[in-house]
Amino acid sequence: MTEPLNARDIDATYAWYRAMGVAEFTAEAPTDWFDLERQIAARREAAKARPVEAKPARPVAPTARPPSMDRRPETPRPPAIPPATAMRQQPDAPPAIRRPPPAAPDQAVMTARTQAAKAQSLAELRAILERFDGCGLKATAKSLCFYRGVEKARIMLIGEAPGRDEDLAGKPFVGPAGQLLDKMLASIGLDESTVHITNVVYWRPPGNRTPTPQEVQVCEPFLERQIALVAPEVVLLLGGAAAKQVLDSQDGIMRLRGKWRDLEKGGKRYRAIATLHPAYLLRTPNAKKQAWRDLLMVEAALGASR
Repeated sequence: MTEPLNARDIDATYAWYRAMGVAEFTAEAPTDWFDLERQIAARREAAKARPVEAKPARPVAPTARPPSMDRRPETPRPPAIPPATAMRQQPDAPPAIRRPPPAAPDQAVMTARTQAAKAQSLAELRAILERFDGCGLKATAKSLCFYRGVEKARIMLIGEAPGRDEDLAGKPFVGPAGQLLDKMLASIGLDESTVHITNVVYWRPPGNRTPTPQEVQVCEPFLERQIALVAPEVVLLLGGAAAKQVLDSQDGIMRLRGKWRDLEKGGKRYRAIATLHPAYLLRTPNAKKQAWRDLLMVEAALGASR
């Protein structure tokens, strides 16, 4: 048997209904739940007839947002520092290396002519080249490759440009091509103590590329002065690039090689002959017989001039 509810339980039950929003427990008349339209209309009429009690507005407490939704105070940012000022404020950063920009081609050539004419010895010419900034190759090369051999020689050899090995050593023709050249000279009784070896440009082109006409033109006054100071009896041109530049010709090396030519530099005449470059002979061993014939012509010319 179910026990009857006491007054405390009844009050708790009514309080729960009120909390759930129950306004009334029973109606004045039975409700026909099947006549829905009439029921709705009757409830509307009853609502209109019932006086409306004005209820005081309940103050709405401001809802505090959770800390995660609060807007964070803006942190003041430091003023922007210009790049130049930022560099000055970094004492640990190494100073940037500034190289002088190369001069205009015409101006560089004129400067080279003026400076080269002042040299009265190869030592002075070397010092001038070390100070000269008119050739763009100097900015990318490691060393000045001036010459190898003796200052005064009966034969002067001129190649194209220094390579990697030459740039590291600071001398022309010291790599594999230079070693072959030494063997070629030894075959006709010559060595470093009797020859003077140089190139048409004095600094290594990046990636061992061919020197541009502008780079060769800027170095030309120094080469002419170098020839005049060495005063050779024979000028041996190694490869097509050197032969074209020194002989001022557009012919290929196969047409230029093996023929004596008169070379006029600085008001003086020299006997010049072109041959194949040692680097080409390393790639094409079958061409060594042609270079050998050229060397025999050089040997005969030096022997006849004694």
